[in-house]
Amino acid sequence: MRILGENDRLPMGSTVATIGMFDGVHLGHATLVDFLKQRAAQAGKQSLVITFKHHPRKVLHPAEPFSLIMSLDDRLVCLEELGPDLLLALDFTPELAALDSAQFIEFLRDRYGVETLVAGYNHRFGHQRGETFMDYRRHGQQLGVTVVKAPEYLGLYAPVSSTIVRGLIAAGRVVDAMHCMGRPYRLTGKVIHGFHNGKGLGFPTANVGELGPDLLLPHNGAYAVLAHVNGQTLQGMLNIGRRPTLNNGDRLSIEVNLFDFDGDVYGEEITLEFISFLRLEFKMCGLDELKHQLTLDRDNAKRLLKEYLTT
Repeated sequence: MRILGENDRLPMGSTVATIGMFDGVHLGHATLVDFLKQRAAQAGKQSLVITFKHHPRKVLHPAEPFSLIMSLDDRLVCLEELGPDLLLALDFTPELAALDSAQFIEFLRDRYGVETLVAGYNHRFGHQRGETFMDYRRHGQQLGVTVVKAPEYLGLYAPVSSTIVRGLIAAGRVVDAMHCMGRPYRLTGKVIHGFHNGKGLGFPTANVGELGPDLLLPHNGAYAVLAHVNGQTLQGMLNIGRRPTLNNGDRLSIEVNLFDFDGDVYGEEITLEFISFLRLEFKMCGLDELKHQLTLDRDNAKRLLKEYLTT
């Protein structure tokens, strides 16, 4: 697979392409890319996946809060795993947003050699948001570009979309999000200094920070997780929240207790995979109740992780 630069130009009529944000790279996206590869192989062309470096909403409405399921680097890795011939991360600029759909198809044809454009089942492009797929097909015919629609992926949340996945993660429904994405939701950060309360309770934690500022966090609460750090995959439980029992203020913290591990990972990069939700965060009566609850959480997390790893 080849990763293109924005200034690369491809021969006219050399590619079958699809374009989208692909946030979360879920199973609907996988279905789209599989269809793209089949069309390209049948036509003797190269398959090209075009994504955007920044979400269009962040460019068009920068003041509105909006969180992403994954970073650009993670998105490119996941798209590469789907196996297209070519992959391009395109800057979504105000100038690009100003193109109408016909101009956009022409841009793709002239710059990246698009002979066939595969549209997702609900994809929209160009600033005329009221246009339909038939409008895109008509513009394509006038420009010598075939526009086809990919089949719809029907999963548990028929159809699957990035919006649905985003909502599931925000609600803490990480198992349902996993069914949509085909893999666990994950966050990558760095182990930082925290409050240092966990060791005294018998549950030492690694505090996770330096996350991407636009990344989506699951709902506050406790989760069973897999942690990848220093080449190891460790089991653990994680809490996202403000630690109300310990009166640590309003600062949000992400802390992971790694099972059967006493190494020093301070300053190391850590990737967390959210396997299952355990419980909501709530204020307890004191340290004894907190330690009892953490013991229950650990037992429950170990059971859920064992089920996940053996099925």
